[in-house]
Amino acid sequence: MVSALELKLSQEALADKTDLNTRTIQRIENEEEIPSLETLSKLVNALEIKDEDLIEYIKKFSKQK
Repeated sequence: MVSALELKLSQEALADKTDLNTRTIQRIENEEEIPSLETLSKLVNALEIKDEDLIEYIKKFSKQK
């Protein structure tokens, strides 16, 4: 999965690009929060995430419940 670091985006830049706040980005990165579908959609678009990578991400969090 492409990360903000690979795209050379700071948390602040990613927050601006996705219209999310920086703290939300931090909580998601630290796996303290599972993003809503709306938030996930914003991140997928901003980070140019491939469909197969998104599916793996969802599977990972589905196992944690």
